[in-house]
Amino acid sequence: MNRHPFVRLAGPLLASLTALLIAAGSVVAHGPDPSLGGVLWAQDQVLFFGWKAGQVPPSWMIPAIDAAAGDASLTRSARAATFARPVGSAASLIAYGEPTGCSAAGIACFDRSGAPNSFRMWFRAHGYVFDWGTLRWCQGLTTIANGCFDAENVALDEFGHVEILNHHVNLADGSDYLDAVVQTVARARPDAGWNVHAFGRCDTARLQLEYDRLSPASLFSPCLAIPTTMSMAASATSLSAGGSVRFTASLVTTSATANGALASDPLSARTVTLQRRTSSTGTWSSVGTMAQGTAAGTYALTVSPTATYEWRTVFTPVAGDGAVGSASGIVKVTVSACSGSGCPLQAVS
Repeated sequence: MNRHPFVRLAGPLLASLTALLIAAGSVVAHGPDPSLGGVLWAQDQVLFFGWKAGQVPPSWMIPAIDAAAGDASLTRSARAATFARPVGSAASLIAYGEPTGCSAAGIACFDRSGAPNSFRMWFRAHGYVFDWGTLRWCQGLTTIANGCFDAENVALDEFGHVEILNHHVNLADGSDYLDAVVQTVARARPDAGWNVHAFGRCDTARLQLEYDRLSPASLFSPCLAIPTTMSMAASATSLSAGGSVRFTASLVTTSATANGALASDPLSARTVTLQRRTSSTGTWSSVGTMAQGTAAGTYALTVSPTATYEWRTVFTPVAGDGAVGSASGIVKVTVSACSGSGCPLQAVS
């Protein structure tokens, strides 16, 4: 494979973290990208960047960096910061060529120690000579060739670091490399992942843990397994035949510290099913899908039971949702034969 290390950090506070290269076979774990730690940006904060005076990227590289800023903003799947380059000056600066804040092995690097106000980013120049060979940016070639690095992909990696992402911890065989853009080792053309222009599922998993999802209806990254809890209430637990009862449910993530910014989040636009059984030894059967309530994470369904049943609600995640399914506690609703004035109606709203 055409792979070379690129360390992206400048500044002493975090250098020890990102300077470590992950050796093949040294890891077996898989999950969300680790966090660099340090100060977070505000949710949905717009980070404006510009070019460092005297180190403006060449005309062929500027579109790649701008595109990567857009990729980071559009594919973050979380309330992380977004990136934009204004017409005027900006607090954050990106530089091309020497000097850089990069290590000797770095083709690109960053410094987020200015958070929550600014960041810095550097790119080695096309033609820079390393001990492994000469750096070639694909965008800088008249005719694209194998062995070059995609500037948009590498810049997206750097924007991920600026957000707070550390290098993804890959499986020992590297089979999950495409689960993240933020990697210790860059892949050159034509190796798999060399020109990916969207955050991977394990990149977005960490961003969600740090910054929360975009909305209660947003799916959780499939790199996560976020436990949920469901509660249910009935408008009545005893009624006459012919009456109705309204079941309401609330679906949220658990308050576990491990859930980070996702703790106690309501889940909207999910499939929540109302089920019943005749007794504690009976088999559950589905009655219907509950409708979305007015408040985030709430659901409701009104039914007219003809006999006494035990009831519960069940959340079943769709494919690609990193939430874990859950069921509510059980509520027994007793239905009795109607007698006396006003029968058979006993409507309960």
